[in-house]
Amino acid sequence: MKTYFITGISTDVGKTIASAIITEALQADYWKPVQAGELDNCDTKKVERLVSNSKSKFHPNSYALQTPMSPHAAAEIDDITIDIKKIKAPQTNNHLVIEGAGGLFVPLNDTQTIFDLIKPNYKVIVVSRHYLGSINHTLLTINTLKEKGFNVSLVFSGNEHKSTESIIKKMTNIPIIGRIDEEPYFDKNVVKEYAELFKDNL
Repeated sequence: MKTYFITGISTDVGKTIASAIITEALQADYWKPVQAGELDNCDTKKVERLVSNSKSKFHPNSYALQTPMSPHAAAEIDDITIDIKKIKAPQTNNHLVIEGAGGLFVPLNDTQTIFDLIKPNYKVIVVSRHYLGSINHTLLTINTLKEKGFNVSLVFSGNEHKSTESIIKKMTNIPIIGRIDEEPYFDKNVVKEYAELFKDNL
């Protein structure tokens, strides 16, 4: 069984939708270690609503913080310090999809970041969305992961931008799982369609 860690080049690039699609494609379990804000409509609940298979399980956050901001700051508001030793992947006999928070170097506390949650055996999937500066953010993210020896692949999210995607492909030479278009909405059926498209590339 494999563990897939979904990270983004920034925040709001489509990690949660990508996580739902990959969870559905693999009929995997899903886990978001650290949730900051939106606790009544958190990412775990969003993914659960988008997944239609009956095999996936949705594991509780290690930390559920009240404020929608960087985890280290949200934890400070809640008067706690995130202890990375308390963030333990759930035991499962299934594939596991783990969704990060923001990008790789989002701080969890004064010394550790999301990057510190990624174990050497995890397959890392980077979600990249086009905006001014996204090439730099994508290359920084992918090259950092490659330097540490991770198995890295890429999902493009949003409207196609040929020149951006072309240079990212040339300069990283990593597998592209697919693209998630700018859909009018995402529901179980749309997610299932993408899951079928992505399945063979996972």
